[in-house]
Amino acid sequence: MAKKSIDVTVDSWENEITKSDLPVVVDFWADWCGPCRMVGPIIENLSNQLDGTLKFAKLNVDENQEIAIKFGIKSIPSILIFKHGNEISRTTGSAPLETYKKFIEQSLAN
Repeated sequence: MAKKSIDVTVDSWENEITKSDLPVVVDFWADWCGPCRMVGPIIENLSNQLDGTLKFAKLNVDENQEIAIKFGIKSIPSILIFKHGNEISRTTGSAPLETYKKFIEQSLAN
């Protein structure tokens, strides 16, 4: 299965997230975070399932602290959904695929 999610940084944030025509699901994570390593493949699976309707991105909080601070990320993994560059929803912690799928669907339905 090909990787569909993109890695974003401080430098690419505006083009990839703020200016995106599609809603964007951003996974805030770090290498040392065990739960983040469990969530990564789930987000990748969702990016393949929902390809074309949403954009999926990953942001390493250690390498991009400016963005993590801007959005008040206090614990990871944190999954934020952006629409037209604005945060519309967030969830924190590890969860199964169906929980994230429901979170995304409910966030976009509002």
